[in-house]
Amino acid sequence: MRETHLSLPQLAMIAGTRAMAGAGLGLLLADRLSDRPRKAVGWALLAVGALSTVPLAIQVLGSTRSDDQADWADYRPDLSHTYSG
Repeated sequence: MRETHLSLPQLAMIAGTRAMAGAGLGLLLADRLSDRPRKAVGWALLAVGALSTVPLAIQVLGSTRSDDQADWADYRPDLSHTYSG
């Protein structure tokens, strides 16, 4: 099974890009605002959300690791020894 470990900032970036794309799509489908500004903002949000998702997806999908691969996030120093000097 593939495992992907994400940091909280990475997860927030992914959620933010998805939210931008969703908000842009929502504005494009809504009819509450006047046509021209709504479409401009909608297309901008959708484009930024979609285009920023691509590098994040590449980073996340390319950062899988096996269980025996060392990672600094999993590093725990051995504090069981004592200094006798």
